[in-house]
Amino acid sequence: MLEHFCECYSDLSGPILCPVLGSITPLFIPNSRIRPIRLIGLCASLITFFYSPVPRIQFDPSTAKSQFVESLRWLPYENIHFFWGIDGISLFFVILTTFLIPICISVGWSGMRSYGKEYITASLIREFLMIAVFRMLDPLLFYVLPESVLIPMFIIIGVWGSRQRKIKAAYQFFLYTLLGSVFMLLAILLILLQTGTTDLQISLTTELSERRQIFLWIASFASFAVKVPMVPVHIWLPEAHVEAPTAGSVILAGIPLKLGTYGFLRFSIPMFPEATLSSTPFIYTPSAIAIIYTSLTTSRQIDLKKIIAYSSVAHMNLVTIGMFSPNIQGIGGSILPKLSHGLVPSALFLCVGVLYDRHKTRLVRYYGGLVSTMPNLSTIFFSSTLANMSSPGTSSFIGEFPISVGAFQRNSLVATLAALGMILGAAYSLWLYNRVVSGNLKPDFLHKFSDSNVREVSIFIPFLVGVVRMGVHPKVFPDRMHTSVSNLVQHGKFH
Repeated sequence: MLEHFCECYSDLSGPILCPVLGSITPLFIPNSRIRPIRLIGLCASLITFFYSPVPRIQFDPSTAKSQFVESLRWLPYENIHFFWGIDGISLFFVILTTFLIPICISVGWSGMRSYGKEYITASLIREFLMIAVFRMLDPLLFYVLPESVLIPMFIIIGVWGSRQRKIKAAYQFFLYTLLGSVFMLLAILLILLQTGTTDLQISLTTELSERRQIFLWIASFASFAVKVPMVPVHIWLPEAHVEAPTAGSVILAGIPLKLGTYGFLRFSIPMFPEATLSSTPFIYTPSAIAIIYTSLTTSRQIDLKKIIAYSSVAHMNLVTIGMFSPNIQGIGGSILPKLSHGLVPSALFLCVGVLYDRHKTRLVRYYGGLVSTMPNLSTIFFSSTLANMSSPGTSSFIGEFPISVGAFQRNSLVATLAALGMILGAAYSLWLYNRVVSGNLKPDFLHKFSDSNVREVSIFIPFLVGVVRMGVHPKVFPDRMHTSVSNLVQHGKFH
């Protein structure tokens, strides 16, 4: 039975308002004073991060109701309102967002000499929009906000990108994700015409025919599949990662890739349960193919960033298998890899960024023997590689194992193919580490050798701590999520 939303309201707008104020303040400071601009951006993001765990402390895990619910009249004559809150599914995504933004500002610290004011503003606006996305409980605004996230991401890739093809990559990223979302807008308008509102509570209690559910599910699938991304609409992701600056790749891997899978969990699965059940084979087939295909494609790449990008596609398609395995193990397990994915690929992109800053190349063939010249980075790279191959004791393992269990209960063949993808993931992860770190140095190509400095190591430490913390003692995550996930499974009448 559908749980009703919590009636109590709480003023927890700090994580949303602080980035807004922080993004406006630098506009009144001359570009020549880059240091105060940097400090304002970093302080605003840190305040937001330290404020974000407040809901977790006060969160009641025994209820599936949305907590800390707030509303704001937006278009009352159309019965459309800002309506947001937090439950066990969205709680940790808000914390992950506030965790990554200060790191992205710190990563871009030295490269902020040109358009520093604009970089800070774009980063903080992006943070505000992503926090609002995970707290939003209105389908129409859930459409508006993720599309708004595209704008600062488009600017960051197009302005601070690293190569001549950055403009093409920015447009490809923008158009792919925007055009796919048009179908979701059509679905929302149809729901608005039938229910008279876009209130999620009312939409969840509205009875829809199976035919209409299938139509609306396909429309939302077209939007979310591009954002996951699923094969064959994944082409934009490797290009965007290659051309984006290091901080752009970190945040792209950390948060925007979660919007598609989060949309499935928040809207498609609970609103269209019958269509979800009937479409499970349709999801399983491309997801299993994508895991194998992208894993094999990864081993043929020559660019370090593309290797990590294709690896991300494989991991996110494993998540879709878990989400559409209609049981607690599959759906609950699919949330943990998404949180882990915000840490592991981000750390790998940071490793690549350190190498690129020193050697100005990302081609695999130019690297080798870095363990003798960069031992600190080699150790960090090794730890991140272990997490990327889902080794026990890391954050990836505690998510991917429940997914395998949940998928096996539904379809043993799909679970076997997913496990094969995990084996291939371990193979290309070890291959990449061996090519870059082991072997002989190549002084003909690499001339300047300097290990990670104190600032860089201090940026890596939170990622490594988070990966080990989730892998060794993950109890806090399922404890907070279990009731919400159970309610989702019961509401969908999954068996």
